[in-house]
Amino acid sequence: MIVVIVESVAMSEHDADTPEQVLKFVPKERPLGYGTALEEVGHAIIAKVQKAAELSTENCDRAMKLAHKLSMQLRAAEERISQLEAEVELFQDRAARAEGWLQTIQKEIEQKLIAPRSVSSAEQTSLR
Repeated sequence: MIVVIVESVAMSEHDADTPEQVLKFVPKERPLGYGTALEEVGHAIIAKVQKAAELSTENCDRAMKLAHKLSMQLRAAEERISQLEAEVELFQDRAARAEGWLQTIQKEIEQKLIAPRSVSSAEQTSLR
């Protein structure tokens, strides 16, 4: 830390060269306890920076835990999606096979039950 001590110079020598605003803020003498107050302010700033760092670390830890939790949930959801997709494929295959069997049964019914009846009713009609 650099502390500048300005010695008082007679105002008459610098009145023409130095603006009045600058002269107002020039400390005439070092206040008592100046170093102690400066130390306290410095320690307070360091304490606040440390507290901010702690809070930042806590926030980062919470964010990492949440990200990990969400990542695990995402993996579980992806696995469940894969299982459901496999089940859908299985059920689609079963449905296609069932449809094939229904068509086979329909043909059998038409050939074995409906066709002979229509032939016999046609014969009975022609005999009359």
